[in-house]
Amino acid sequence: MAKIVGYIAASLDGFIADESDKLDWLFKYDGMDLGEHDYRIFVKGIRTIVMGRGTYDFIAKDPAPWAYGEQRVIVVTSRPIENPKGTLETRNNVEDLIAELRGLDDGDVWMLGGGMLQMAFMKRGALDEIEIYIIPELLGGGRPLFPSTGFRSSPELVSAKTLDKGCVRLHYRLSSYSFSPCVSTDPALQRRDIVTDGSSQRNE
Repeated sequence: MAKIVGYIAASLDGFIADESDKLDWLFKYDGMDLGEHDYRIFVKGIRTIVMGRGTYDFIAKDPAPWAYGEQRVIVVTSRPIENPKGTLETRNNVEDLIAELRGLDDGDVWMLGGGMLQMAFMKRGALDEIEIYIIPELLGGGRPLFPSTGFRSSPELVSAKTLDKGCVRLHYRLSSYSFSPCVSTDPALQRRDIVTDGSSQRNE
């Protein structure tokens, strides 16, 4: 049974993108040594990537090649994606998607990006763990790590670790859902684009 996880960076004051919806503040840390927590190691254990439409559009605008050719990619959206940048599938119902993901047994699931989609999963007890990499930058505003929805929870701290360049890794367990480790080889959210990274939400 697949474990559903988050892996995301945020500024010290809790933003994932600046007020211009840009990530320049984060890109200057690209050479940071994360050791065993490096993205390239993390993604080897991921079989399925789930992202919102805003995150997909953000990635699609980047001239770099599609980076997820070895994973199954699902974009949560109610609008068709014309000329997709890479091989992907689309879904528009969060409950059905969660049930589908829980039935997977070929590797873990990564909720790529932040914001509304991760919150939708958290509200349903479907985000099992999250790794948050706190970057020592104060942005003063921008796209928050999690939107203000009134949802409350008390995640369990699994570990906290100081890394390179002042980065701190926080690993939390959010769900008590019982799963077996995999080996790699709001109803309104169901009918609107769910935005992660640095994009703004657009109603249908």
